[in-house]
Amino acid sequence: MTSPRIVLFGATGYTGRLTARALLAYGAQPVLAGRDPVRLEELASSLPVELPTAVADVDRPATLRRLVRPGGVLISTVGPFTRWGEPAVEAAIQAGAVYLDSAGEPTFIRRIFQRYGPAAAAAGATLVTAFGYDYVPGTIAAALALKKAGDDAVRVDIGYFVQGNIARRASTGTRASALGAMLEPMYSFRDGRIMHQHGRTRVFLVNGRKRPGLSIGALEHFALPRTHSRLREINVYMGWLGGFTRAAGVMARATPYVAAVPGAKRVTEAVADRVIRSADRDGPPAVSGLSTTAVAEAYDAEGNRLASVELSGGDPYEVTARVLAWGAIAATADGVSGPGAVGPVEAFGLERLLRGCAEAGLHPLP
Repeated sequence: MTSPRIVLFGATGYTGRLTARALLAYGAQPVLAGRDPVRLEELASSLPVELPTAVADVDRPATLRRLVRPGGVLISTVGPFTRWGEPAVEAAIQAGAVYLDSAGEPTFIRRIFQRYGPAAAAAGATLVTAFGYDYVPGTIAAALALKKAGDDAVRVDIGYFVQGNIARRASTGTRASALGAMLEPMYSFRDGRIMHQHGRTRVFLVNGRKRPGLSIGALEHFALPRTHSRLREINVYMGWLGGFTRAAGVMARATPYVAAVPGAKRVTEAVADRVIRSADRDGPPAVSGLSTTAVAEAYDAEGNRLASVELSGGDPYEVTARVLAWGAIAATADGVSGPGAVGPVEAFGLERLLRGCAEAGLHPLP
């Protein structure tokens, strides 16, 4: 069959359904792809515009490869990505397509850049991973802070924070991905290279309040050095844990030892599978008043803060869906920079990305 320009793989999942509606709001008519034909038809019939559907399963990669055409766009929302994300990446590379995903898992992000980036470059494909609330806001905030700071900036610290009850809002995919990432190695960017790191914490000032964050591996560690060659250190922190952050840092430092216990990873995968099987098909409840903030601070070699930028947005799932939809539309209309594994700013340019994220509800604070 001749595939459409945009394929949405994982369309029946929570983020997938939001992304399908966001694409329709932009006037796109993607193919809705997933492994369950019944759920695909249910989704298609619930939308105001009839969209084509196609069965595609990570356990049968050929079903996905048949959908992606050269020059097309493949959006993947199929998580946990470290377990199920690679067939979509491989399909995009084989077709020479543009690939976008909603991944937030550090191990998968690293795999995209280090394992799949060279193959994508050779095939003329462009891979833009973690293209949602994880980790586009921090990448933009960092780019703006570094622009303000000038040539003296050699370090940037980035923090992600949520206002509201994020625990109630977390989707099944998010919970399963978090479980899967518990025993995976974390990293940062230091001395100009990727290095292992576990359990580092620090405090940011966010909207006048002190907010703690726990260090995590993220997109920024790979994306920012490609556009800011003077950077020697990049730190990314997750600030969703509140008062539990310090204890979580202690636990994170024990991760390498726990991961070395025979069978530990199988146990976490089994728990994640149980979470997925018990999922509510309608997704998590909407939580009113949920908002997000990404903070980026640029420093010089002596540790002096040169510039700070905050980016605010709404519900992280809605932001992710809108950013993915905008990215797919922008890629089909005006193309992306590449090929290979690239960051959001490299793919779309800072000004173009800022305009797109503004449409998704992300705005720099004055």
